[in-house]
Amino acid sequence: MPIQVPIDDPCAFCEYLAGRRPYTIIGRDALTAVLVTREQRGRGHVLVIPVDHHETIIDVPTHVAEALMRSVQRWAAAVARAHSAEGVAVWQNNGVPAHQSVPHVHFHVAATLAEGGTHWDGVPTLSIRETDAIAAALLAKLDARP
Repeated sequence: MPIQVPIDDPCAFCEYLAGRRPYTIIGRDALTAVLVTREQRGRGHVLVIPVDHHETIIDVPTHVAEALMRSVQRWAAAVARAHSAEGVAVWQNNGVPAHQSVPHVHFHVAATLAEGGTHWDGVPTLSIRETDAIAAALLAKLDARP
């Protein structure tokens, strides 16, 4: 049985990458992109995605999966440094039953909250101006020495 992915046509992430819808894109290379999510479930919450459209992790070619993991690791370090985090959460969902909300594979990376964990219930939707400020704080810590 195939994984049941959410319906989103056109794909929101592909629209953001194409510049057809505004979103804070903090980094991009040939294979991956990093977005500052407008739904901050942890501190410095970003999404690491493949540039090409793949619905689930199962669909991602090996060379892209390797690039995704390198990017997840790099941005997890930036998030941790930017927030002096005692913990960093990384998660990825595949299929509607697993709470996947966009049919484009993506990894969530966020520093844990001061009280621990991340927000799972509803969170406010930030403006682009607010996510741009988060991006600036993270970029200042990207590839920095501890």
